[in-house]
Amino acid sequence: MIVYKEKKTVPYSSVGPDEGQPYFKHSAYTIPQNSIKINTTYEIHKEQLQTVSLTELYDTVYHPKTQIITNLLYSGVYLFAGAPKVGKSFFMAQLGYHVSNHKCTVLYLALEDDYARLQKRLAKMFGTDSTDNFHFATQAKSLNQGLEQQLLNFLAEHPDTRLIIIDTLQKIRESGGDRFSYASDYEIIAKLKAFADKYHVCLLVVHHTRKQLADDSFDTISGTNGLLGAADGAFILRKPKRTDNVAILDVVGRDQQDLRLHLEFDRERCIWQLTKAETALWQEPPDPLIQRIPGLVSQNSPVWIGSATELVKQLGLDMQPNVLTRRLNVSADRLWNDYGIRYECSRHHTGRQIKFTLTTG
Repeated sequence: MIVYKEKKTVPYSSVGPDEGQPYFKHSAYTIPQNSIKINTTYEIHKEQLQTVSLTELYDTVYHPKTQIITNLLYSGVYLFAGAPKVGKSFFMAQLGYHVSNHKCTVLYLALEDDYARLQKRLAKMFGTDSTDNFHFATQAKSLNQGLEQQLLNFLAEHPDTRLIIIDTLQKIRESGGDRFSYASDYEIIAKLKAFADKYHVCLLVVHHTRKQLADDSFDTISGTNGLLGAADGAFILRKPKRTDNVAILDVVGRDQQDLRLHLEFDRERCIWQLTKAETALWQEPPDPLIQRIPGLVSQNSPVWIGSATELVKQLGLDMQPNVLTRRLNVSADRLWNDYGIRYECSRHHTGRQIKFTLTTG
């Protein structure tokens, strides 16, 4: 089975700024007008670059990237490309089904199918075992004509949604003579990414490859490099021969190392199975500090609150409190994805207050 390990996910309230960077301080600059009068002060408007210092960066807790499939698929935008009829839709149905069985909602926009075909396909793949967390739509608006609002309405009804599959990209992009330009390709993925980042979901977008061969399989993605350039990652599914039952899945992304997975298609059940991974899924080495945190919370006592100084003492660390908070700030995503622990750090008149909340069993 291609799905290695799916995490239980729950709605996650932000512990830091959801959009953009932390707050910024506006200041006035002294700009010389000429060689005589040089002290005129100008008010800086929106044209000023918004920046953060390295100190501010380390002192901020950012919303963690949610792992949809451990070390393979995260929140953000990913392309899933392959030749027509190579088995992409079976792969999407399989992926959506398994993720939806782990306590989060999945939406599958099967825009090249109808409900009768979906019914037959899923019954062949999974029998009659069903789940209320897996939703389908065979029609949707284009991105510039209301798709975002449709997705927002769905998220409002299903706030635990973590994966949205769009099959295919061509069905949601606007028509126009320049639709294959680098700028337009980049723009459509950038819009989808802005949505995914804002609402902390994964948008997995199905697309086609072109017939021309290339040394790099990702260069076969139909369209320009703007698609891959704006995405968080991509999957390329390809067969040596169309009649083969075996295929290769190449994976590239910002949050994982490049992978090549060998798959075999079970034609009787229409299920993809993993046969070999050329590169083992990379995992972060153990962090002794992070490994101590789960001992602070339990099902009977799911919340720990205290100062950084108190946490240093309780963990028996030889570490300055501010160093500890920065280490934790950087590791917020690891605490969330590996241990189901939500980490928050806020400033109080007595100093920084740390809060750990156990959210999964």
